[in-house]
Amino acid sequence: MKHHQYAITPPMGWNSWDCYGATVTEEEVKGNAEYMATHLKQFGWEYIVVDIQWSEAGAVSSAYRPFIPLEMDEFSRLIPASNRFPLSKDNQGFKPLANDIHQKGLKFGIHIMRGIPRQAVHQNTAISGTNKRARDIAKPNSICPWNTDMYGIDSNKDGAQAYYDSLFQLYAEWGVDFVKVDDIADSKLYGIHAEEIKMIRKAIDRCGRPMVLSLSPGPTSLHSVSLLEENANMWRMTDDFWDIWDLLYDMFEKCYRWSKNIGPGYWPDADMLPLGHIGIRSVDGGASDRFTRFTKDEQLTMMTLWSIFRSPLMFGGEMRDNDEWTLSLLTNKEVLEVHRNGFGARQVYRDEDKVVWSSCGDEATLYVAMFNLADDEEQVAVTLESLGLTDTQVKVRDLWKQKDLEPQFEEITYKLKPHQSKLLKLSNVQTQYCNKGTNLNL
Repeated sequence: MKHHQYAITPPMGWNSWDCYGATVTEEEVKGNAEYMATHLKQFGWEYIVVDIQWSEAGAVSSAYRPFIPLEMDEFSRLIPASNRFPLSKDNQGFKPLANDIHQKGLKFGIHIMRGIPRQAVHQNTAISGTNKRARDIAKPNSICPWNTDMYGIDSNKDGAQAYYDSLFQLYAEWGVDFVKVDDIADSKLYGIHAEEIKMIRKAIDRCGRPMVLSLSPGPTSLHSVSLLEENANMWRMTDDFWDIWDLLYDMFEKCYRWSKNIGPGYWPDADMLPLGHIGIRSVDGGASDRFTRFTKDEQLTMMTLWSIFRSPLMFGGEMRDNDEWTLSLLTNKEVLEVHRNGFGARQVYRDEDKVVWSSCGDEATLYVAMFNLADDEEQVAVTLESLGLTDTQVKVRDLWKQKDLEPQFEEITYKLKPHQSKLLKLSNVQTQYCNKGTNLNL
């Protein structure tokens, strides 16, 4: 499908939510973009994404102010709050900020809520490209349970598609490369909003600018996989993910369930990486201003799972505050090679809290991730036969340490501390599975 070419590999970038909630400013966005251009761009990181409520002039944290007036243009479309984004003055929207980010060799993204602003419906404002007005297309009983900004749109109403078309035409004029649409993919509450997803897909296709489409929040149902692949580039498997071990523990099951539905251009999303300095102006995740509560072993375990599964990587911390350790998690070329070019990821086995995954690098390379999810030290082992190898001895390289280890015979085994993991590269191996036409999950 045409839109799959917009994200041939899993997107990598920064999103403002984990550190700034609904309050990020232009200065903070530009500062993080400068950091990415200097320190991360060469490793494949490229998206700078402004998260929710950029049209809310008085946002104070991740807690939304209900029924607050938002900044909006004459055609019922939200625009940036000029006090937070001064470059948007004189009806320029996000175009000057996007230009600044593009000049750094990066790409620009925004978060939106599905639907049309409630204030537009109450005022019955105009819609570009049609004589219908906001009240004509709104679905007032289709509302977000945690945010009061929007009403859903009735796809059966004349003017509904015209509104989404006008929205994405505006974003194309701004230079938007990535759109995260919220309150649209959660099967847990009201079910997935299939018709609005289809309208958004059509609007992007018509706008004339390639845009990666990300759907939130989860958990998204596996029953919707065809709809998702046909319309989106990434979609959340989970509700909001934070620096809490139980949430990371649960992600292993979610990744296992979704591991057959990954391909070039469509990526199940394990959510943002709550690493580094987060919670600066956020009250989500059970804590406020902090460095991640994950231990170093847990941070490595998270990055290892996201990398071998090939989830999009969206860093959530204030990048300018990264220490050497946090930066090292984002710039390990050997690990990022697994994320960028690995294929056929599968869970080899799970025995209670001992878990092993594998993926292919090429016809002679196999990646193996070994995890101890238990609260006690465990011996984690996997036989070469269960990895699909015909070898009796393999060369092993630790990708996080970028160091060759002792060869392993018949079985790979390591003693792992609680919540610890290893990400290994097996070279010059003989396996019938590792060719691009094979899905190891079949």
